Order: sequence, then C-alpha cells, then structure tokens
Amino acid sequence: MAENPMLKFVDVGRDMPEKREASLRREDFNEIYAEYADAKAKEQASRCSQCGVPYCQTHCPLHNNIPDWLMLTAEGRLREAYEISQATNTFPEICGRICPQDRLCEGNCVIEQSGHGTVTIGSVEKYITDTAWEEGWVQPIKPATERPESVGIIGAGPGGLAAADMLRRAGVQVTVYDRYDRAGGLLTYGIPGFKLEKDVVLKRVDQLEQSGVTFVLDCEVGQDISFGDIRAKHDAIVIATGVYKSRDLAAPGSGAKGIVRAIDYLTASNRKSFGDDVPEFESGELDADGKRVVVIGGGDTAMDCVRTAVRQGAESVKCLYRRDRFNMPGSQREVANAEEEGVEFVWLSAPKGFTGDTVTGVMTQKMRLGAPDATGRQVPQLIEGSDYVEDADLVIKALGFEPEDLPSLWGVEELEVTRWGTIKADYRTHETSLEGVYAVGDIVRGASLVVWAIRDGREAAEAVLERFATSAIAAE
Repeated sequence: MAENPMLKFVDVGRDMPEKREASLRREDFNEIYAEYADAKAKEQASRCSQCGVPYCQTHCPLHNNIPDWLMLTAEGRLREAYEISQATNTFPEICGRICPQDRLCEGNCVIEQSGHGTVTIGSVEKYITDTAWEEGWVQPIKPATERPESVGIIGAGPGGLAAADMLRRAGVQVTVYDRYDRAGGLLTYGIPGFKLEKDVVLKRVDQLEQSGVTFVLDCEVGQDISFGDIRAKHDAIVIATGVYKSRDLAAPGSGAKGIVRAIDYLTASNRKSFGDDVPEFESGELDADGKRVVVIGGGDTAMDCVRTAVRQGAESVKCLYRRDRFNMPGSQREVANAEEEGVEFVWLSAPKGFTGDTVTGVMTQKMRLGAPDATGRQVPQLIEGSDYVEDADLVIKALGFEPEDLPSLWGVEELEVTRWGTIKADYRTHETSLEGVYAVGDIVRGASLVVWAIRDGREAAEAVLERFATSAIAAE
C-alpha cells in the first residue's frame, strides 16, 4: 500500500520560503521572499491534515479548494493543482503574494490551532501558479463559442479584471475602461514591487488582451467619455472603480508643503520603477531620499509607505498610529518586515498639527486605550499634557480611502449610494439601482482586500451571464 503523502505536520515543521536579509532588501524593490524549490513545496504541502471541515477554505473569501491543491502538490501533480486553484481564483499568483493569509486561510488552519504551525498556504499557492506560467500552462482564453452580448467594465483593478476574465471565458465581448495608462489599478500603481512585482500583474493583463478583451486606457469616465455613452454601447455594465479619494486630516498646518497623500506617494514610486518621467519625484516632493519621514496610519497602505521610504534612502522612518500593535488593522507580518528593515513604530500616538510652512515636524499627542466602542475596538483617549513634536521633512497621510461622488461626477443621479458614498448593490448579484448595471469591489464595500474584489467580480460576471440567458429565453 502506497504511503500517504499527507498529514506530515507532526514530523515536518512549518518552513517559509527563504527571506532575503533586511540589509539587502532595503536596497531594491524586488520581492523579499525566494521561491520554494519543488521538493520544499511538496514537503510543506504534505503538512496539510486534510481535515474533514477545512477551515482554511471556509475562511477564504473565494472558498478556494485549498486541501485539494495542497494534496496534488504533495503528490507532484502540479498542473492539476494549478487547474484546481485557477477554477476558483482568477489570480492565484497575486493572492499568494498579497493576501493577509495570517488573517484568512492560514490563520484558521486546524494544525495551527493544535500548535504545529500553519501550513504555508500562500507560499505554495504562489509556487503552483508561478510554475504554471513558467511551464506554459497559462494560456489565452479561447471561448468555445463567441457571443453577441457586450459588457463594459469601468475600472481595471482586481474586481474589473476578474469579471472580464469570467465573461470572456463565456464568449462575451468585453471592453475595460480605466483612468490610468496601465491596467491593474492598485495592483499596478498602489502596491509596491517588493510585495507584488509588476510583471506578475502585467502578464495577466496581457493574457486578457490576447484573449480578446479590449482595454481603453487613459480614459476618465465623466470627462473623456460619458457614463451614458458607455451604457449605450454595451448590454451590461460593471462598475469596479475602487475608492481613490484619500481621507484627510483637519489639523493646524495640514496644508504645509511636504505633507502628501499615500496614493500620490506610492503611485510616483511605482511609476519611477516603470521608468516613467515623474516630475514630482524628480523635484524631491515625493522622494524620501535623505529625509526624516513620518507616516500617519496603521493599515496596509501605511506599511507600504514606510517600507517604500526605507528603500528610497530615508534618513529615518517612523509610523504614528493611535492604537497599539494588537489593535492595528494592517498585517502583523508586514509590521514585522517593516521593523526588520528599520522602521520605528510610535504606538498610541496621534497627530495634533504640523509645524513649519514647509513641514518640519508633527505635533504629536500620546493616547491610551479606553473602553471598547460599538465595534468592539478600544477607543483611543488623549493623555493630557503629553504633547511633543516628531521631527519630519516628509509626512505621508495613510488614513484610508473614501469613494468619489460617482453620481455627480458621472451625471447619473439615479445611481443609488449609501450614506458612506459607496454604491448600493445587491449582495448576491451585485446589481445596482440601474437595470443592467453592476458594481463590485471597494466602490461597494469601502476599502477592502483584493481577494474580496476578485470574488465580487466573479459573482457579478455570473449574474450578468444569468441575465443574458434569461433574456435569450424570453426572446425565443
């Protein structure tokens, strides 16, 4: 009887891919983790307990068949593992890199709960799909039949691209409109290369182009083309714009030169990595080189900013967050990586104002955590008389994102929004108040995870196809 290749967690310890030394990775924007070798991927996949109720799958927004592709990897059946992975996840190589596995699949692994250390799900997922690309298993989509229906997708981020992929597989004609000159949204311009190298994203965009998806780039809806014109051209619309309006900080001196938005800072850095001409970077406005940098915020965007500043050659990098480490929303793995790279976290600290016409410091007040609020999180409370100044030459505001006022910007007041400004959409079909118009991702959820946007895009595509099928039956 053949030996069971699984359940090796008792004898085999958790082993992440090798991480480059902090002193080396500070010098470039390359990804910090090496690839698994084939034997190591098999070994780590074999640690899966193949439990009867796979909590890893349950806690994955896409409900990926994780135990199945871990077993196939352990058995050396990588092509089958890729097919299983791709069946539920449009971009597994992206999720394997940037999903907060510690909060999702890996954080709910049964063997982690029993003290054996979680299976390295994200790293194996990344290995499977990177191997699929190298071996040529990832091919352009070739629908069995072409369909006459046309769908316009506004936004080329993960939600829009996931919907495009699903619709194209069904033979639908797809056009994607985006405001930027490259597709990918925040995958391309918001997330730094050390977390997600850009060729990984652009390969998927190229695959979609080769599959017949049309991209209309440098196209601002409401300016270059009206929403009405897009709607008139297509049988259905998917809105996947994301949320790009930065939350601001109303504090004395907040208009000083040297105080910048996180999205502007990260976009400039990513454009520079592409070799683009970036005047704001060349002038020093969005370059941290030689500067004392203070980043305000505690989410993943703040982590991206502090780690980018380190790589740009900042003299010092501090992150101000009004709660403590335990209560911060960002990935703990990212915090640890940042600390290794020399970032100083100033916990329980909030900005009160800024000094200088060109910023020279952040007036900071110390906080303590009080009783929990309605969400269960402890409320920060000011400690009187604790004010001091953090010296700074560059302040980056990473306070989160809010939706733009799309009904006004697009001249479509009948598009219903919530009191937060996000688009109202059915939780299952994602259809909005406008017939045949769907909305997915952050523009519905508020700032959220890439994996949720992918799920929404896939679900909306299914709803659109169901709509087309119903219309075809009615026409007969």
